[in-house]
Amino acid sequence: MTELDLVVRARRVITEGGEPARCVGVAAGRIVAVEPYDSSLTAARSVVLEDDEVLLPGLVDTHVHVNEPGRTEWEGFASATRAAAAGGVTTIVDMPLNSVPPTVDTGALAAKRAAAEPQCHVDVGFWGGAIPGNTRGLRALHDAGVFGFKCFLVHSGVEEFPHLTARGFEEALTELRSFDGLMIVHAEDPDVIDGAPAPRGARYDDFLASRPRGAEDTAIAQVIELARRTGARAHILHLSSSDALPMIASARRDGVRITVETCPHYLTFTAEQVPDGATQYKCCPPIREAANRESLWRGLADGVIDCVVSDHSPCTPELKHLDAGDFGTAWGGISSLQVGLSAVWTEARARGFALADVARWMAERPAEIAGVRGKGHIAAGHDADFCVFAPDAVQVVDAAALHHKNPVTPYAGATLSGAVRGAWLRGEPIDPARPRGRLLTRAGAAVGASEAEWRKM
Repeated sequence: MTELDLVVRARRVITEGGEPARCVGVAAGRIVAVEPYDSSLTAARSVVLEDDEVLLPGLVDTHVHVNEPGRTEWEGFASATRAAAAGGVTTIVDMPLNSVPPTVDTGALAAKRAAAEPQCHVDVGFWGGAIPGNTRGLRALHDAGVFGFKCFLVHSGVEEFPHLTARGFEEALTELRSFDGLMIVHAEDPDVIDGAPAPRGARYDDFLASRPRGAEDTAIAQVIELARRTGARAHILHLSSSDALPMIASARRDGVRITVETCPHYLTFTAEQVPDGATQYKCCPPIREAANRESLWRGLADGVIDCVVSDHSPCTPELKHLDAGDFGTAWGGISSLQVGLSAVWTEARARGFALADVARWMAERPAEIAGVRGKGHIAAGHDADFCVFAPDAVQVVDAAALHHKNPVTPYAGATLSGAVRGAWLRGEPIDPARPRGRLLTRAGAAVGASEAEWRKM
């Protein structure tokens, strides 16, 4: 047996075998043994969790808008990764917008890595962007290590990241198929939205009518057919409309390579609960009705929805127009990176799901879909990334106490089940005063310090 640096014992450990009592041995930042609780494993350091605590794999959030450089007043790598760690998330994959420049070429990727490298508290990977005119440059971004490519089929909300037309989308998918790249898609149809009532004023019902389910459903149908035609891999982002679930299931039975995520806010909130003028709830696609929420939960239970990630998309309070409460002019995005685990667990346990289900949705499957190697499992050979979670604890969300840069979230004041009591990155507890996260690439290598150098930090 390799000499161990750390042994962790817990009465409940989330593994592929369920939630057994286990002893986990760690050496050089990786898990090398998972044995019965009373194993004789010894190490320089030993940790025994409290009886009310569960050892989860560190969560993997593949949908985070960090916004640095360029819009760092909205969020930034230091604040976002502190929030992630406080929420049990040990790996994030950053979206190519709303930073300036957006990550649509290798120069922009280098600029983003330079901004991130000295200040990350968790491991960070990057998505590239697919926009009109950069199809020939996608292979270079792929070779530089991005995990895949995000595109919009509707206006993105920022001018520097334009959306793809149907023809441009097919061309990009064809290019990605040549090297088996992954396209992740904001799927809403602009023609359907243009034909809907314009969003304006404080009534949430009016905003909801401006982004109808049909906009998602039509766009997802297009994604399915073009993925079928090209043979490319496609992933539907932030699914809100449960009406799309049957055609997604049907496409998979036909062999179309398509995966789907949803988000904590679609599983928690309902349109009926959103007060008029409460623009902190605005996101696109929108939070829909209670019956739709329950259908999304059934989609998770059936395995049609693969994973749950935050779509953490913050902005400054001014951009939310909280004073006017106008859903037509407010920025659309939900801040939830730090509270996602507790929010999902609160709703999941009420519907009879287990913590192992939540870990599969929020750690295992996001890592698998994005291709983030060595993450998402408590198993030998994986990084020793852990979340210490007390599932029966109760917390009331104080927006001002969150590590998010701006204290605006629809979860403010919510009573949630479960509390994160610690997060570990490669066998070391995460210290909010000591950033030591690494920048990841699709190939599994890290950008920056070598492992030997990291061990000396």
